[in-house]
Order: sequence, then C-alpha cells, then structure tokens
Amino acid sequence: MGAETKFCQGISDISDSYAGFILDQWGVLHNGEKPYPGVIECLKELKARKKYIIILSNSGKRAEENKERLKKIGIGPSLYDQILTSGEMTWQGIKNQDEGFFKGLGSKVYVISRGGDRSIVNGLDVEVVDDVKEADFLIISGSDAPDKTLEDYEPILKNAVRKRITALCANPDSLGVMGSMNIMGPGTIARRYQDFGGVVHYIGKPHQPIFQRCIKIFQEKDIYPGQTIMIGDSLTHDILGGSLVNIDTCLVRTGLHEVNFRNMTNPGDIDKALKMLSAQYNNVRPTYLVKELRWGNPLPDRKHKKRASR
Repeated sequence: MGAETKFCQGISDISDSYAGFILDQWGVLHNGEKPYPGVIECLKELKARKKYIIILSNSGKRAEENKERLKKIGIGPSLYDQILTSGEMTWQGIKNQDEGFFKGLGSKVYVISRGGDRSIVNGLDVEVVDDVKEADFLIISGSDAPDKTLEDYEPILKNAVRKRITALCANPDSLGVMGSMNIMGPGTIARRYQDFGGVVHYIGKPHQPIFQRCIKIFQEKDIYPGQTIMIGDSLTHDILGGSLVNIDTCLVRTGLHEVNFRNMTNPGDIDKALKMLSAQYNNVRPTYLVKELRWGNPLPDRKHKKRASR
C-alpha cells in the first residue's frame, strides 16, 4: 500500500497492461451533471482495444437506473460492458434473503434516500413503512444534502436504535460529488447510526464483496486480478477497495480530492499533496495518478482555441 505512485499523462500510458477496467462513476466519468472532458473519447479508445469495462458505483440506485442516467448525460451503453452498483447488490440480497446478513431481515423496511426515492425496493416482497418504529430493517441509500443536515436525520436514527433495527447502507460514500461541490453522502448517516449504537452492514466500496463480484465477472471472461485495474477518485473507497483485493489502482485528480491538487502542475508539489492525502487514509497509495480520465495528454489551450474558431 505504501509503494511509490507512477504519474501518467493519460490512460493510454497504462492501457496495454490491463484487460479489465473497473471505473468509478461520480467524480471519474462525470460530476453528476455532465461528463468530464476527455471521458467519452477515453472510453471509445478502451472499447476499440477490446478492454472489458465495469462501471462500479456506490450508487444506492439499481444498475438499470444508473444506465439511464448515464445515457441522459451522454455516456451510452456501447461505451462500457456492465454496471454494478451497491444498490443492485442490496436489491438482490433483500430479494433472496438467503445468505450472510441478508438472512431473515424481515418484510417491513424504512428507507432513507434522496428525494424520497424508494426504487431500491421496487419489485420486492417488502412493505415500505413511514414510521421507522414499525420497521424490521432500515435502508440508507441516499441523503437530501445540502437541504438536510446530519442533525435532521438524528431523531429517525435514535428511534431505530431503540428498536434495535439493523441498517443496510446501500451507498457507503461519506461524501458525494454534485456539480462543483461535495455533499454529505449516506455513509455519513450510517456512521452516525453506529455512533448511536446501531448495527450497520455496508454494501459497496471499499468492502470486499462488491469487488469480489467484479473479479468473478472478469474471470468468466478469462481476465484475472493481475490484468485488472480500479480507476477512482476516492482513496478511501476506490483505491483502498482495490488494494484490499490485490488489484492495481489509479487515482484521478477530478472528483472528491480535486481540491487537494488544485492548480498544481509541478510533479514535486503533486507528489507532496498525494503523500499528505495518503497519510489521512492509512497510507494507502494508488499504483498510478492521472489528472483525469483522458486517453492522452490534453492539447494546450491555444490549440483548442484555434479549433473552436474554425
């Protein structure tokens, strides 16, 4: 985990070494509103080289909904092979209730989500209740930040603790990217539930089950961990998660840690910033660092201007 990180100009520098690419969604492909510059071209180059691409997201929504969202912002299904979300894994687990902490969860659920979204239980044989005191279990899949603060959720959490209700966190992200700002993620609400004495099971990055599912998908395509790379914007979810299952990792400087590298061009300054950041997260370091998910080195601004004026 503490090995030196190689700085790359673009994904073309590393693509020949890997057959399987696991890509985070928010903060890597897009900012919640539109794709980052160079992303579409990079995905096209990877697909042209027959790379197998899994988009791995801590989204509390199911895979199909993420597919539709990506399509709306210009990332069509031809640019990747599969989407795996923590919301999808949660849905499948609740449906079957036959293994691990999903066993015997019950049939009444209280859902904490963004905008009252209950799609994470659509099609399941469970009843969504409006009072957490009537629930058998709790799902935390989203937050209404910045409109709601952590304190706004505390009365619900305290009532759930009193009833000893198990919580499933279908999105472990502490922070989320929305446009140009970072907002409170559902993982923060889940950790407050733990602070109050509640039991929480996390589904998603950096926890191993979701990475093991990716590895299994790749192995069915004859792609093995040594040929696989995780590309993400979060040291604590993407890079740590990849490291825990012994696959190489690449950190992009867009997304969650963008502020740590802002306006930096000198490699020495960037390395110093990375070391300081790494020290905050158990000294986990990525195998590679790139500015953004771009195929090659971006053109100088003057060339962009010339093109635009033609």
